[in-house]
Amino acid sequence: MSAIRKTITVTPVQDDWIRSRVASGQFTNDSEYIRDLIRQDQERNLDVEAIRAALVQGEKSGKPRKLDVARFKARMAADVSKG
Repeated sequence: MSAIRKTITVTPVQDDWIRSRVASGQFTNDSEYIRDLIRQDQERNLDVEAIRAALVQGEKSGKPRKLDVARFKARMAADVSKG
């Protein structure tokens, strides 16, 4: 895997935070910590996109119907007893 070098500027407080994360032993250097943050952001973005897609699908599914709470609870209880 090739790497592209980037230069970033952080505040002294952010630098202290990054150094503390590296010092904790969880990361070997600043770059590893920053890459981990980027991966987490990428995963979070995928989750947000999945939620948005589900909302769009729900909106396109038709008019909302009133929830029959008793029927819903019975169905959930039946599902739990199966598992």
